[in-house]
Amino acid sequence: MSHGDGGLKTKELLDGIFFPLLANRWLAEEADSAILYFEDIRLAFSTDSFVVTPLVFPGGDIGKLSFCGTINDLIVSGAVPKYISASFIIPEGMEKGLLEDMVKSLAVLAKEHHIPVVTGDTKVTESHNPENLYINTTGIGLIKNGFFLNPQRLEPNDIVIVTGPIGDHGAAVMASRMELEPESSPVSDCAPLLDLLASLAPFSENIKLMRDPTRGGVATTLKEICLKGKVDIQIEETAIPVNPRVKAVSEILGLDPLYLACEGRALIIVSSNSAAAIIKELKKKNQTNEACCIGTVCQGDGNLLLKTRLGGTRRLHMLTGTPLPRIC
Repeated sequence: MSHGDGGLKTKELLDGIFFPLLANRWLAEEADSAILYFEDIRLAFSTDSFVVTPLVFPGGDIGKLSFCGTINDLIVSGAVPKYISASFIIPEGMEKGLLEDMVKSLAVLAKEHHIPVVTGDTKVTESHNPENLYINTTGIGLIKNGFFLNPQRLEPNDIVIVTGPIGDHGAAVMASRMELEPESSPVSDCAPLLDLLASLAPFSENIKLMRDPTRGGVATTLKEICLKGKVDIQIEETAIPVNPRVKAVSEILGLDPLYLACEGRALIIVSSNSAAAIIKELKKKNQTNEACCIGTVCQGDGNLLLKTRLGGTRRLHMLTGTPLPRIC
């Protein structure tokens, strides 16, 4: 199961089997989307599969998650989402009413945001668990806002911004499994970040890179960026926003919010001279009104460093092991 947590074991699996056998220049980017060029048109193309237990959790369900996950991968690639596909692998014995609810969650968002599901597929498979539903979504988006995002553009003094509190999705799924009372449970941040590009468009040339910290959380995502960009990043523990309910659940289970999945947050790395203006603009939107600076890019060779509350510094690594399988 640890090979599917988005951390070190996942990287070993990709580097050991998939990247060597399927090698091409698009996969070599290891980005959230492949960027495809057609004359003067740039398209972002992304796919993702969703596996979560339970199917319904505080703040969402697998239908909502499958829409938001793919849409956000396109957005952090600088693309306006245009179309998606949806494929459902349905367990034998699943209640039709539950399946309909999951499809409806996806459909409502697709219609609300005018991003139609234009193709798809269904399969039914034998399963001992009638809620063992898997969804795959693929999205296509148009890059037209002047965004050129690449870890090779990172340089010392660039600023790392997060658009809101971290770990909400992972903590919400945990709380649901623990059957915590609703009034004490965290709520998933699962949401499409559709206001993000409009907020950032005036600053596009100063935006170096964006990522959504899903599997493996903020720490794993930033470590991947460090390795790909051949830089160090130092983040400040006191600057990282974490909701009190997420802290409480994490402390009960002995987990670190830095490694819990987010499904409605973005990490944005920007030039230092534009960071204050970008944060000010992000704070105007409800989705990103808690945006803040959490760290700085430094010269280095791939280290992620955490400056602790006590003033010390320690290295952070990719997630190893799977504290919470089947989460997204």
